[in-house]
Amino acid sequence: MSAATRRLANIAARRAAGERSGITSVCSAHPLVIEAALRHGVARNADVLIEATCNQVNHEGGYTGMTPAGFRGFVEARAQKVGFPVDRLIFGGDHLGPNPWKHMAATAAMKNAAAMIDAYASAGFTKMHLDTSMACADDPPVLADETIAARAAELAAIAEAAVERAGGEKPVYVIGTEVPVPGGALEALDHLHVTAPDDASRTVEIHARAFSRAGLDDAFARSVGVVVQPGVEFGNTEIVPYAPAKATELVAVLDRMPQFVFEAHSTDYQSAEALNALVRDGFAILKVGPWLTFALREALYGLSHIADVLAPDPSREGLPVAMERIMLASPDNWQKYYPGTPDEQRVQRHFSFSDRIRYYWPTPDAQHATRKLLNVLGDKDIPRPLISQHLGLLDADVAAGRVRPVAHDLLIGSITGVLDIYADATGQ
Repeated sequence: MSAATRRLANIAARRAAGERSGITSVCSAHPLVIEAALRHGVARNADVLIEATCNQVNHEGGYTGMTPAGFRGFVEARAQKVGFPVDRLIFGGDHLGPNPWKHMAATAAMKNAAAMIDAYASAGFTKMHLDTSMACADDPPVLADETIAARAAELAAIAEAAVERAGGEKPVYVIGTEVPVPGGALEALDHLHVTAPDDASRTVEIHARAFSRAGLDDAFARSVGVVVQPGVEFGNTEIVPYAPAKATELVAVLDRMPQFVFEAHSTDYQSAEALNALVRDGFAILKVGPWLTFALREALYGLSHIADVLAPDPSREGLPVAMERIMLASPDNWQKYYPGTPDEQRVQRHFSFSDRIRYYWPTPDAQHATRKLLNVLGDKDIPRPLISQHLGLLDADVAAGRVRPVAHDLLIGSITGVLDIYADATGQ
């Protein structure tokens, strides 16, 4: 086990010893987000945990077109480019289960999930979130806890066998799930509930039995996290902040489960104070994704407005206009998530906290539009007044010399601002 994975495996013990032990889980495949995370790791001398979801990266390519081995190669190439030591990289798989194939019968969906987790384990991913909570086509609407745990154990057995075959590192596991499943909150957030303490305990107990029945006691001993809902979420325009008082009883459960910390999903857009409180209370693995690409989109749109000032060209299509055209031509990734009038949907397409525009950046049209913008700006210094006007959050960093006033560095700086908040909270 690498030193980085060993530190993750010991996260609960370090917390019990009084250490502020937490880690940020970067959930994105955008090249600039990956670069920013790795540069941030160099600057902080910290481990970097990068996770791919089952929909994003799988044995069939996912929506990024990358297999787990391809994703690992993609990230490692960028690590080499920025001088980040690959032995401090932790690769994780998120929501590993039948979700991408839940429209199929359970047998077929689980066969695909098994092929996917085999690919993740064979590629050297050492953090596996097993999530088999979703009902497949021939399942009842809500699965029994025992069924969920048995399917998770089935996938863990595949991962263990793949590691034995490939001769790689044995992974650590995260169990449990949260609402919503990958894709974002579809419902109103006014009825969001913190996970009941008994439900968290039951999740661990039932998974322990299922793993044991499958002869996987050693694998379960490497389980480090339980996914729960601490009472945080975000929608298109609203953020539900962490309220420690509401999670007191849930947090107390960790005293009875010394092997585990909690993994919190949907922590995007929480305040620095809220993230600090989450880590203090044992939500030691903090997932972040949309906030990073939201910050990237803010900077890209700001640069587009700056380009219009510095190099006006009525014939040039601005980036926001290009992205509107691209999203309208392929509405599947936003339409069912953004209710309201056409004007309300237009605003959400570009500015929603759920940031479904992130699914469009990998498309050839969006990449072409982004390259055109960056070619206009080149590597020339951008005047401070324009940075203040259109990229105000970065003005202080530019003034202090922490960020160069050039397009690429301003994009990285925008993402880094979010990563800094998480690093300060986790103690990295």
